[in-house]
Amino acid sequence: MSDDLSKKGFQDRSRININEDQEVAYWTEKLGVTKEELQSAIDVAGSNLVTDVEKQIKSS
Repeated sequence: MSDDLSKKGFQDRSRININEDQEVAYWTEKLGVTKEELQSAIDVAGSNLVTDVEKQIKSS
């Protein structure tokens, strides 16, 4: 089944999908970080949950 590109909402708003450009654009702007910083925070947190990533960004 392919993605329906007409649907703009996130599939799971509690997680960050680093492979979706629109999600990366949203979260980098919202969190005030670059894509590389966002990826690093996900890697260090060991999770793509928004709450975990936000904690990691705030602690660094």
